[in-house]
Amino acid sequence: MQIAAAAGMNGWSWGNAGNASKSERSGPRRGKLMMLLWIILSSSLCLMVDGQLRISPETVQEWAVSFGKEIAALSARYSGAKLLQKKYKDVEGVVKIEEMDGAELVKTFAEEMEEMLGRKMKSVKRLAEAAEDADFYHDYNETMEFDYYNSLLINKVDEDGNALPLGGEFPLEENEHFNKLPVNTQMSNIQVPTNVYNRDPDILNGVYMSEALNEVFIDNFQKDPTLTWQYFGSSTGFFRLYPGIQWIPDDNGVVTFDSRNRNWYIQAATSPKDVVIVVDVSGSMKGLRLTIAKHTINTILDTLGENDFVNIIAYSDYVRYVEPCFKGMLVQADLDNREHFKLLVDELHVKGEGKVKKAMKESFKILNEAAALGQGSLCNQAIMLITDGAMEDFQDVFEEFNWPERRVRVFTYLIGREMTFADNVKWIACNNKGYYTHVSTLADVQENVMEYLHVLSRPMVINHDHDIIWTEAYMDSVLFNTQAQSLLLMTSVAMPVFSKKKETLSHGILLGVVGTDVALRELMRLAPRYKLGVHGYAYLITNNGYILSHPDLRPLYKEGKKLKPKPNYNSVDLSEVEWEDTEEKLRTAMVKGETGGMSLDVRTSVDKGTRVMFLKNDYSYTVINETPFSLGIVLTRGYGQYIFIGNVSVEEGLHDLLAPDLTIANEWTYCETDIDPAHRKLSQLQAVVGYLTGKEPDLDCDALLLQQTLFDAVVTAPMEAYWTALMLNTSSMDDRVETVFLGTRSGLMRFQRYTGIEKRIAKSFLTSADKENMFTLDHFPVWYRRAAEYPAGQFLYYMPRQETRDIFRDYEADYSATLSAEELELELQAEEGGRQRREADDDDVEEEEEAGRILIATTAVTVTVGKKTAIAGAIGVQMTLELIESRFWAIAAQPNDTDCSNVEGACPLRCDSFDIACYVIDNNGFVLISKQRNDAGRFFGEVDGSVMTTLIRMGMFKRVSLFDYQAMCKMNSHSVSSARPLLSPFYGLAAALKWFLSNFLLFLLEFNICGFWHSDHFADASAHKKKGDILQPCDTEYPSFVYEPSVKETNSIIKCGRCQKMFVVQQIPESNLLLLVVQADCDCSRQYSPINMEPKEVKYNASVKCDRMRSQKIRRRPESCHAYHPQENANDCGGASVISLSASLFLACLSFSALAS
Repeated sequence: MQIAAAAGMNGWSWGNAGNASKSERSGPRRGKLMMLLWIILSSSLCLMVDGQLRISPETVQEWAVSFGKEIAALSARYSGAKLLQKKYKDVEGVVKIEEMDGAELVKTFAEEMEEMLGRKMKSVKRLAEAAEDADFYHDYNETMEFDYYNSLLINKVDEDGNALPLGGEFPLEENEHFNKLPVNTQMSNIQVPTNVYNRDPDILNGVYMSEALNEVFIDNFQKDPTLTWQYFGSSTGFFRLYPGIQWIPDDNGVVTFDSRNRNWYIQAATSPKDVVIVVDVSGSMKGLRLTIAKHTINTILDTLGENDFVNIIAYSDYVRYVEPCFKGMLVQADLDNREHFKLLVDELHVKGEGKVKKAMKESFKILNEAAALGQGSLCNQAIMLITDGAMEDFQDVFEEFNWPERRVRVFTYLIGREMTFADNVKWIACNNKGYYTHVSTLADVQENVMEYLHVLSRPMVINHDHDIIWTEAYMDSVLFNTQAQSLLLMTSVAMPVFSKKKETLSHGILLGVVGTDVALRELMRLAPRYKLGVHGYAYLITNNGYILSHPDLRPLYKEGKKLKPKPNYNSVDLSEVEWEDTEEKLRTAMVKGETGGMSLDVRTSVDKGTRVMFLKNDYSYTVINETPFSLGIVLTRGYGQYIFIGNVSVEEGLHDLLAPDLTIANEWTYCETDIDPAHRKLSQLQAVVGYLTGKEPDLDCDALLLQQTLFDAVVTAPMEAYWTALMLNTSSMDDRVETVFLGTRSGLMRFQRYTGIEKRIAKSFLTSADKENMFTLDHFPVWYRRAAEYPAGQFLYYMPRQETRDIFRDYEADYSATLSAEELELELQAEEGGRQRREADDDDVEEEEEAGRILIATTAVTVTVGKKTAIAGAIGVQMTLELIESRFWAIAAQPNDTDCSNVEGACPLRCDSFDIACYVIDNNGFVLISKQRNDAGRFFGEVDGSVMTTLIRMGMFKRVSLFDYQAMCKMNSHSVSSARPLLSPFYGLAAALKWFLSNFLLFLLEFNICGFWHSDHFADASAHKKKGDILQPCDTEYPSFVYEPSVKETNSIIKCGRCQKMFVVQQIPESNLLLLVVQADCDCSRQYSPINMEPKEVKYNASVKCDRMRSQKIRRRPESCHAYHPQENANDCGGASVISLSASLFLACLSFSALAS
């Protein structure tokens, strides 16, 4: 201290030496005056520094103790926590506590899920049998005339008011079971894609034959009222859907949905497959041919699923892999890899002469090596050759690698109008058990690509092996016409339908695929939340280790104002969610279909990713028989592993259950309301009351959950009277205390609004839109979860986060993967309404900021029997931040007449002094109270990096690294495209002109064939303009900070250049808060940068990235494989398709494409 002061004095006197000499020459009086000023100033400087450095820890401690008592008394009084704890204490003699057995629970849940999914499989089997019988007795009629209900044309009239052909009156009625969509449960109807003629003889015969399914649809639904959509996708292109709906076309009036493209159809129609796509990129493939070839590749990729394996080779003068990292191997055709391939295919350019022989050799080597090493699907193997001609003689290649077994099928796609090499290309396919197609326009691609699926299905059809398949999780953004419905996660069960006619047996005719959907949220209801405890949860994975359902799965993100599925939403691996399983022991055991358990120490975050909790989790897992799925559950050690059970009479419990301040978790299943249509409009509380009063005796209810709910209702009933009495005593009420609430493990909640809606700041708190603070299918309220990890009886205080964690998640929607369509619709409407209000008036922004200035105080309530303690619930109070601010500022100011005789340091000490900054922060480092109003809610490291850095160094706070493997980041512009740079304005103009004309011509070309059938390539072309703004999946690391409670107090001095900053930290007793008093007039920002909580994208160098992409995780292969049958008719190997085309338009397109390239 003395040295610093002296240095400061010397600096002053040295800097003024020149002036001192002048003053001496001007006379002794001036010299004496300057010396006097110097002595006064240096003395005051010494005193000021000395005072700043001696902030009295004793004074800070007094403030902390006083403030702690003040807020504890405030929270206890308004919440009534002590009364509730007493009520549960009083019943400890009549309750019993049981330890949850994870192994037994997961077994029970899996059996119930198996039973539910088994009912769906039986329904699908009945459909398949009915369809095959109907076809067997149906004689094909080339001239058939038959009117059916086309779902696009029903209930529509022409200009004269007459029903449209294939339309007519088709009654529709809103149905709760089908997400309130208007449906017809007495009849199915037909959807036909725009590119398929709806009166084609094949369509008419198929529709007529499949009318027999109507009775089976209805019968299935009556036997299993939990069934949702049932359907038959025909190999000819039509789609029969029950219940019937009005089909809504896209914005262009086009129906792009083709059931043959859906994953359930493709998986059911074929066995797993290894595919090598070989594409010709020689000079002759320029222009439109290359565009068609790229579209063909993308369409083939779309027919692959997570049980398939793929690679792509491009050839001209030499052979190259489109992804060099995948050289010589097959990779799983999951959504991630398929989308990656599509980006690379888009960048292909033509050059040189086509030498296909080397490419074919390389393809065979890949497939042979995979089979030899036991890699890939170990089932079907195929090469897809995409070329405009094959001049070489490469019979010797087939003789060396494929004949005589012909284990690898070769499918050929002749691109363009030129037919010179058609015989050669067809010969390749016909001599390798494949299929030849001629693709001359973009409109040809879809139908021609689908042919290979029918060929691969032949062995299965001839054998009549009806394998049932289950798909991975998916969202159907095409089938449903509302955004909320299209974002529901589901899985489908499907089965192939074959022709049983003897005369066509060797052809192996696939009639189509039947199936039904299962909403994953309905499946997860079979693992009740109350049995899993406050931090517990259940999850499902596939045989490939991908998540079907998990509370931490975040499948959606925002693009502009629109919610969209992430590109990799259904290929999120278990190891990316349960990332603490670093050795992947959990994943390996579950993927192998084992039954067992293990324990993990985990770091998990709550409150939108900002706060970390350390838990000891016990994992139990087992396989769900007859499916590729495995179920896991998590129970948390400590309070979470125990459940207490009480009992009261129905009459007593029912009386208290009807209290106006009581609700129960409407997303939980207390009673099954989805079986009887008459029950579907009942809320869970209405259903429970109806069942208990005998008005709804047919309801199927969870007896244990009802028993516990009634018990909780009785024990918590006195709280209503306590809260009401407080509210009526207006003289002692503070209207800044807004809401008091409690929740129990049974999902019961009580809350009382102390303040009217017009005065209430937290208007959305504990409303239906406030998912974070309500019991949901995925989680307990955040205030309940946080209280459970804090000592019971002590209040935990925090400000709820108003925004997402970081800039990366600004692009995400923190919507649960198991939201219902109705709930998601409400979320979307609320978000849109909020956005419109923000745009309309700046005052709303201020109101929104004010709404964020709230504080929640919460504490756990426990029950103890013997040595076992269980969490009975949590209770808390929500108040405005202004309330505790006013209490704090009144305490943290010593009066001017304070006796400072025995105080070392600044006295009187006041937090409102200009040279003192006072903060109240929580145990995660977030500011609750500061002189700067906008500091509230910010991380303290952003406010004062120097003090936070010192606290971390001293061990008072610990930095914890968390990882997010589902993040979305902006794509770096330099990594987007390898296209020609715009070296001049001319190139810019030429590129724009090329894009416009080529897409315009492609548009006309397709319109000439069948309208706007596929618009994907238009969207892809226009997307290039905004690639720099495109979001892509990425991995991020982000910090969280947690207070070390063993350090109750500390103080220190931070050296910052010419000044020193002293601070004192004191824990506020009986809370999770800390009081910081900091010297405010020493700026350390140059020496210490702010500490923020923004995540950083985890960048992988090329080598590491390649290793990650090449790594093959353990997976469980499907049990069945149908790759060969001796009776297969291999002579049915395709021929040229004839499509009329405008010659002038085609020539114009070719001419321009040649110029543009």
